[in-house]
Amino acid sequence: MNGGTTESRGAAEHWLELVSTVLIAVAAVATAWSGYQSSRWSGEQAKAYSRANASRLESTRASGLANAQTQIDVATFTQWIDAFAREEEELADFYFARFRDEFRPAVDAWIATRPRFDPDAPLTPFAMPEYRLQARDDADRLEAEATAASEDAARFNQRSDNYVLAVVLFATSLFFAGISTRLPTTRSRTAILALGCVVFVATLVWVATFPVTVAV
Repeated sequence: MNGGTTESRGAAEHWLELVSTVLIAVAAVATAWSGYQSSRWSGEQAKAYSRANASRLESTRASGLANAQTQIDVATFTQWIDAFAREEEELADFYFARFRDEFRPAVDAWIATRPRFDPDAPLTPFAMPEYRLQARDDADRLEAEATAASEDAARFNQRSDNYVLAVVLFATSLFFAGISTRLPTTRSRTAILALGCVVFVATLVWVATFPVTVAV
């Protein structure tokens, strides 16, 4: 009777040692993989923030250029309209010839509305849909790119944090597997080892839903 009990206990101890060894091995690999992924996504986050900063800097420059171009357009238009009102044809032609290429279509479209006779006409060419600045469009595009890059960075940061949490959980299962070999009774060893397996499997299933990034 005692021999059978001892033999059963010995078989149980053997299986517990085998399971704990396997759990320690796979948990160690999973911990290392999660740590690597966390580091990789932190790098992707840094790259995304760098892209966002670069795009915002270029957007600021483009916006400054657009503002300067608008000031030039306003100044030349004001001088032209004053000369036209004073019927100084030569001076008016002088200013008209110096309108920027982007501004001229808006002026032509505004003149076509007969603003001197039509009270519903736009007050200035700057209210015309033809008045478009490439620099302004570039600034808006670059700002949109910066916003998208910032959103990417926030998403990559969350992925890195998730992998850090996975490292903690895998390390917890590793701890349970290791400490189970130190417990005095088969029942306590089984309970702790089972808890470690549950934590490991649940974390592994969760990590399997994560995106991965690798570099060679």
